[in-house]
Amino acid sequence: MKNITRRRFLNLAVGSAVAVAIPTTGCSSKVSIRRSASEKPPNIIFIMADDLGYGDLGCYGQENINTPNIDQLAAYGNRFTQCYAGSTVCAPSRSVLMTGQHTGHTRVRGNSGKVAGVGPQKRVPLKGDDVTVAEVLKKAGYVTAITGKWGLGEPQTTGIPSRQGFDEWLGYLNQRNAHSYYPPYLWRNEQKIILEGNKNGQQKQYSHDLFTDFALDFIRRRSNKRFFLYLPYTIPHAKYQIPGTWPYSDKPWPKDARVHAAMITRMDRDVGRIITLLQKLKIDKDTLVFFCSDNGAASRWEGLFDSSGPLRGCKRDLYEGGIRTQMIVRWPGMVPAGKVSDAVWYFADVLPPLAELAGLDPPHDIDGINILPTLLGKQQKTHDRFLYWEFFERGFQQAVRWRNYKAVRAKRGAPLELYDLAGDPGEKHNIAAKHSDVTAAVEHYLRTARTDSPNWPVGKPKE
Repeated sequence: MKNITRRRFLNLAVGSAVAVAIPTTGCSSKVSIRRSASEKPPNIIFIMADDLGYGDLGCYGQENINTPNIDQLAAYGNRFTQCYAGSTVCAPSRSVLMTGQHTGHTRVRGNSGKVAGVGPQKRVPLKGDDVTVAEVLKKAGYVTAITGKWGLGEPQTTGIPSRQGFDEWLGYLNQRNAHSYYPPYLWRNEQKIILEGNKNGQQKQYSHDLFTDFALDFIRRRSNKRFFLYLPYTIPHAKYQIPGTWPYSDKPWPKDARVHAAMITRMDRDVGRIITLLQKLKIDKDTLVFFCSDNGAASRWEGLFDSSGPLRGCKRDLYEGGIRTQMIVRWPGMVPAGKVSDAVWYFADVLPPLAELAGLDPPHDIDGINILPTLLGKQQKTHDRFLYWEFFERGFQQAVRWRNYKAVRAKRGAPLELYDLAGDPGEKHNIAAKHSDVTAAVEHYLRTARTDSPNWPVGKPKE
């Protein structure tokens, strides 16, 4: 097992104009959460949709797509309104979630590497010294599984799930293969499983349904142990394929819109099946459930679904519509029902509280902090630190969230744009010229926010 120690807080001044003590990485002090000394840590289920827009759920304002089970998940849990994904596209977002490191430090910083990488798509896999959530929980005695889209390691590389802490897995390794919901094969525990029902262009085995079946079976088989189930669904990522578009078949919408809505409702149905099974097995109160998306909506669907809600941009943008995600956390008896929280946090913050629950320290070199009090509905100061993103598909772009401010650099060397999200969540008004103290603080932070990557090299900034 890789060395796992705790990262300590570092107090840094952020310039003479605005000075603040900031924990750049690591966890806060331990928090007692167990209801009795003999109680075991909870089971953990982390469900993540693919390209689900911030406004695509009823509990986040959606009016045309039915999501009763996820809405009920929110009604009996903590619904967060200012939670952020790890990135604005698939692979780096998942890398941030798994490693607790933001995109300026995590191994996988894009869907394809700029230099080197595996195969014609230049995929960059996790390496042996990368410590994942699954490895931490496995060390604590959890049985671990993933089903869905992995995206962090090609076949025969160090990045495949079984070499990154997962005991069982079924799904796609390569995110491009995941574009098809009727693939010719899936991976199961390092073996390629041919889907006979999809041979010769047939469409009889819908991958999403196979993932749900795997998840339900895993929960049944492992209900007498502590388990971690990572369920990164591929819905509603295009291609727009589905066995049927009920209950939207008669809607006067474009075909892809009907499929988009039906995909989300199908996933909602399966979230309901998972919760029902937990209740049937009487492990509902022993299970912590997360629900979110890996990044923003691929399409805004303006005037129909308004998938980005009031937010600017969508997938592949570092504006809010590209990186802010729904986040629902449910744990009966521990997370207060019906709570809505505006606490600011992101995917890098998932690993530390799960390590805390398991009774272990997280890796020493992470950017996330321990937000366990926040998850449990308690007051915790999470906004007075910098959250960081970088993105390479449109040149080198950066974004920073600090307090209520959001800074965006559209290209290398460009001046920072600055928005006050408290009054301008749609990022319509650039206030950088009026708040030079804030931009100076952000610029100071950016000097040490990241380390260069051999696969996504940037080099030193120009003076």
